Amino acid sequence: MPWLKVNPMDAKLLFLSDCLRNTGSFAELCRQHGISRKTGYKWYRRYQAQGINGLQEQSRRPRHSPETIPYVIRKEIIRLRKKYTWGAKKIREVLVQQHPEWAIPSHSTIYNILKAGGAIPDRKRKRRVVRTISALRTAQRPNELWTVDYKGQFRTSDGEWCYPLTVMDHYSRYLLGCESVAGTGYREARDVFERIFKHYGIPERIRSDNGVPFASRSVGGLSRLSLWWITLGIIPERITPGKPQQNGRHERMHRTLKDDTARPPAHNAQEQQKRFDAFRRIYNKVRPHEAIGMQVPCAVYEKSCTQMPDALQPVEYPGHVKVSFVNHNGCVWIHNRSVYLGYLLKGQKVGIEELSNDLWSVCFGPIPLGTVKKSEKNTLLFMRESKNCYLCP
Repeated sequence: MPWLKVNPMDAKLLFLSDCLRNTGSFAELCRQHGISRKTGYKWYRRYQAQGINGLQEQSRRPRHSPETIPYVIRKEIIRLRKKYTWGAKKIREVLVQQHPEWAIPSHSTIYNILKAGGAIPDRKRKRRVVRTISALRTAQRPNELWTVDYKGQFRTSDGEWCYPLTVMDHYSRYLLGCESVAGTGYREARDVFERIFKHYGIPERIRSDNGVPFASRSVGGLSRLSLWWITLGIIPERITPGKPQQNGRHERMHRTLKDDTARPPAHNAQEQQKRFDAFRRIYNKVRPHEAIGMQVPCAVYEKSCTQMPDALQPVEYPGHVKVSFVNHNGCVWIHNRSVYLGYLLKGQKVGIEELSNDLWSVCFGPIPLGTVKKSEKNTLLFMRESKNCYLCP
């Protein structure tokens, strides 16, 4: 037979009907109905005082709260905020000075009053970088995956900043580059990668974190550097923000690099680079690695068969995908309407695939940028991969 379903009000009425018939002791009656004696007495007293209406659920809010901020104080807090646009700490200090006789609330309570009164606007939602186009995969051979990162910047003894940019082959642990650069800009990073690509060839994938210059907040998380990688035929990968363990081999190499070369730092950038070069020779040719059978990385690594081209080739798309140019304003034409993709993609070819009569998918090479959907008002709604929407006329 099916289980008997009883709502709370029916359960209270069943208990009170048995209670009014005086069947057995009160404690035994509560035990049979699965409630405590305290709850049983509460229902019984409410029924005697208010009848059946007393069995309804009542608000648990206290009738009087001694901690409630008086209206006069809340009004003064809002007035000071509108007059000076100050924060809660400054407003509290002014209240203490101007009204020493008042019981001034804490700055957190003042903030809550301002927030509830609409004096503090909601923060703009931070646009996150798209992590990667697929799940991260390990490498089974050299040049299938390279990893790249900046070891935390530090000052040399002469006061100049040093930003070590390191590139490593994921499979063999071969340290392809360890360069001291002046910053994390696009130009500095590209110069380093051009030298590495010309000497070792082109990998299939490059894994990085979500910082500059490897990623940005543009569509697809693209940056100028990752855009250049894609035109060379390289697929960029990005780890999940806040999870450096997804690039654990590289992070472990960084710890050894810092211990051997930056404690203490060299006198200047030239001497620091000499330390990096010496470390790289030892790391690749002398230091055995347990993960590769106690071999040295240079015994496992081989140069890539794909050489860096002299001129960049246009990104290729399947035959069923429509290819469109992004104009100088960062817009592309879809269904006779202009859709803004981003200034970074100006002059590039993007692929537009029609999924239905009112839905299109936009990509740049292997990187999905988002989808474009026609709304009821005959406008195009561009939805990024990060779920941020932009209405296009």
